[in-house]
Amino acid sequence: MRVHLDVEKCQGHNRCYALAPELFDVDDYGQAVLIGDGDVSADLEAKARLAASNCPEYAITISD
Repeated sequence: MRVHLDVEKCQGHNRCYALAPELFDVDDYGQAVLIGDGDVSADLEAKARLAASNCPEYAITISD
């Protein structure tokens, strides 16, 4: 599984960071950034899906 973040859509709500801090961080401007290259380990797949489903801007997508 891979997680993708569209930084153009991100508005800095930071729900992804709150729900999945293992996968997302916040930059100096309050915008979300991916930690790593987007590959998601099996134990973090549920958190990745939770972050994607809670993004109000639909900036996070998942691919298998």
